[in-house]
Amino acid sequence: MATKRDKLIGWRMKKIALLFFIVLSARALNAQSLDKDRLEALEERTADLEKDMAAARKVSISGYFQMQYQWGQKDASLKVGDKNHTDEAFNRIGIRRGRIKIAYREKIVSGEFEVNMTEKGLSLTDAYIVLKDPWVNSLQLGGGVFNRPFGFEVAYSSSSLESLERSMVVQTLFPEERDLGGMVVLQAPAESPWSIVKLEAGLFAGNGIKLETDNKRDFIGHLSVAKECGRHFSFGAGVSYYYGYVYQGTTKVYTMADDGFVLSDREANRGAFAMRRYVGFDARMSVKSAIGRSSLYAEYIFGRQPGTESGSMSPNSSKLPDSDTYLRDFGGGYVMFVHDIADTPVSVVLKYDWYDPNTRIAGNAIGANHTGKADIAMDRWGFGALWQINKRVRVAAYYELNRNETSANLDGMARDLKDNVFTFRLQYKF
Repeated sequence: MATKRDKLIGWRMKKIALLFFIVLSARALNAQSLDKDRLEALEERTADLEKDMAAARKVSISGYFQMQYQWGQKDASLKVGDKNHTDEAFNRIGIRRGRIKIAYREKIVSGEFEVNMTEKGLSLTDAYIVLKDPWVNSLQLGGGVFNRPFGFEVAYSSSSLESLERSMVVQTLFPEERDLGGMVVLQAPAESPWSIVKLEAGLFAGNGIKLETDNKRDFIGHLSVAKECGRHFSFGAGVSYYYGYVYQGTTKVYTMADDGFVLSDREANRGAFAMRRYVGFDARMSVKSAIGRSSLYAEYIFGRQPGTESGSMSPNSSKLPDSDTYLRDFGGGYVMFVHDIADTPVSVVLKYDWYDPNTRIAGNAIGANHTGKADIAMDRWGFGALWQINKRVRVAAYYELNRNETSANLDGMARDLKDNVFTFRLQYKF
């Protein structure tokens, strides 16, 4: 029979056990509460991280770098380094292009900002915004500084050019390729049979990427069709039109007649605008076979170009010109063949391009009646090879045989100039 002492010990043991159970329960409840708080904190951090990642995916950074060596005959004009100061062949090294691009895309809005950095300095390349319609997905509205919608080669990426540089006619008519303006693009969705047709049209300052200087706008339009027929054949073609104006800074305007320029010297010419008009046709096709992929590109542009006595390059300045105006009918274009050798990272390139700044005069007639070096036609054969080491690195070697029209009546142009050029380029894309 339990004694009073045994009962007292048993009661104390029960009390201790109850107290121990209460402590364990409290700790368990406290730990459960802490785990819940930690879980909620982790969920919040995960949600914030997902938001940050979603925002980061809307922004992309890319670019490319082109290191270049060039050799030229004594009369050559190179794309890197200073001009030749001797009467001999010369060579230069330099950064041809150093581009960094920041792009942003979110639902119906996208934008891009790109700069070019070389040893010559820092300059703006692209800065624009595009709005897409959310209903039929066929309309885009854009504005800013971007490629002019003319032909094929103008908008073709400089990092992808097989001939390393654009043709002479494109470099003359569209220096820097870009302009300040607004554009509309019409193209049906990819699932539509009409998606092969694309219309681009816009109004531009006509002054490159420099400051707007007048109240006029230039119209540029490009209607194109492109289609892939399986994995082995694709083609494309387009027609372009440019209608714009160039400010006349003096009273003197020269217009071509039968054998030279005729002068119009009137006060009304000063401050008026000369017409600038181009028509262009472009075509391309690509065929894949057992020996690789062969591509053919061609483009022809003609029209009227206002220029100066010394040249016919389009205005690309923030200052109004104060030189006399020369109106010339021009023609130019290129044909290029590219073959990607099967089972190798090597491509070979052959290109012929030409530019005639004044199609209404030729040969020994140049040099009389106010005509001069700016009226000399030029053509060029180019050939080379591209080695695509990987997706980011490309090595290119390219040689140009430049020829010019000659005239016995024009000082310095009685013979073909010595201006052939060799280019070796290392390109890295990121």
